[in-house]
Amino acid sequence: MLSKTLLAKDGRIGQHASTIFGRMLAMSEPAKGRAKGGVARAEKLSPARRASIGKAAAAARWGKLPTATHVGSFHKEFGIDVECYVLADVEKTTVISQTGMARVLGLSPRGNSFPSFINSAAMADAVGGDLRGKVENPVRFQYETGGGGGKLRNTINGFDTALLIDVCNAIIAAENAGKLKAARYKKIVQQAHIIVGASAKSGIRQLVYALAGYNPSTEEVIAAFKLYIQEEARRYEAEFPSELYVQWHRLYEIPVPDRGKPWHFKHLTVNHIYHPLAQSSGKLLNLLRASKAKDGDRQKKLFQFLSEVGTRALRMHLGRVLEMAESSPDREAYENRVRERFGTQGQFNFGPLAPGSK
Repeated sequence: MLSKTLLAKDGRIGQHASTIFGRMLAMSEPAKGRAKGGVARAEKLSPARRASIGKAAAAARWGKLPTATHVGSFHKEFGIDVECYVLADVEKTTVISQTGMARVLGLSPRGNSFPSFINSAAMADAVGGDLRGKVENPVRFQYETGGGGGKLRNTINGFDTALLIDVCNAIIAAENAGKLKAARYKKIVQQAHIIVGASAKSGIRQLVYALAGYNPSTEEVIAAFKLYIQEEARRYEAEFPSELYVQWHRLYEIPVPDRGKPWHFKHLTVNHIYHPLAQSSGKLLNLLRASKAKDGDRQKKLFQFLSEVGTRALRMHLGRVLEMAESSPDREAYENRVRERFGTQGQFNFGPLAPGSK
């Protein structure tokens, strides 16, 4: 606690702080033998000489650690505060900080949440000895901060970025083994799939660039990876707000089933969402259906075949429909508003939706 206070106060442990620590050490235990002589010699040194010796010792200690030459963050481009570094070694190792590893997986960045998760019972069978060893022995490196002669060398614990892919593969293996079924693991599992998918696509792209002798710009690399992240994330996004389903239950007096969604919602989704989407009068809906048929994955939702622009249009459309539903007292008022806003829609021929419905 004292060291943190001193660091926060002046930015570095200076001569005064060194003297304090020396005195504390001397008082903590009676000096004996050679130690006693060392204390006596230290007391004879001038403050400047003691400070010089302290700096030399610190330099020797720091010299054992690799240094980072570049630092970046995922925050600006991806909205998540994950620090990443490039080390000044032969391999130009890329490193993600320990807190960054936690954040990118959807874990708490506090304390040892990342290694604790790896060592949890849920991950026990999926984590091999090699992976566990790397997590238990993080890369310790230094990075200089500050300027104007007041630079600090911070020690940071991190991991080679390749470890992130190994961890994600282990998470997917644990998921396949049925070990991560609890709701608290849902986000972690999704993140693992997204990271692996996007990284594989980005990696093969960069390999082809290198083989073809093309050197992409920083902006191109980031833009491509963002696109891959969006593609992978779209597989797991629940684009339709649950509030809209609540309103449809109310307006159409549809009982809430024990499992799944009522079959009526399929018709409402087609007629109120996809048919009028982007004022296409069903043309976009047909294109999405064709894309889904070509893909062959019947489990995918139609919105997963939208481009980034199409996804934004869908979200705006959903917002408008939800507003109409929430502000309508009954089914008739709601359908009138939909027709006024989006034009003629498909007819609803599924009759009474529940006992006593209009």
